Amino acid sequence: MLILSTSMVISFIVPMIVMILASILSKKLNNEQEKSSPFDCGFDPKSSARMPFSLRFFLIAVIFLIFDVEITLIQPIVIIFKTSNMMIWTMSTMFFILVLLGGLYHEWNQGALQWAN
Repeated sequence: MLILSTSMVISFIVPMIVMILASILSKKLNNEQEKSSPFDCGFDPKSSARMPFSLRFFLIAVIFLIFDVEITLIQPIVIIFKTSNMMIWTMSTMFFILVLLGGLYHEWNQGALQWAN
């Protein structure tokens, strides 16, 4: 019990010390004068130089990555087809595809796939 509590304290204190040292030793300033000045030719910008990032685009990108990983998980199922029991292979494949289709239906139902409002 003593070893467990000692290791928990050490695993809490060491990262805290590293984070405190990193914040003390970093030379980054939050409000540098160069960052707030106009870019390049010295003219004051008419509007913000940064365009707002579309959260819809980010959500679609995350959904794409999730389904891309799921396609990678489907590929070995085809290779295992010859060496496995046909009933078990069919049931597990259908269950996996139904879970994917259920997730797609849920995302569609929630409006996550609609680009424009």
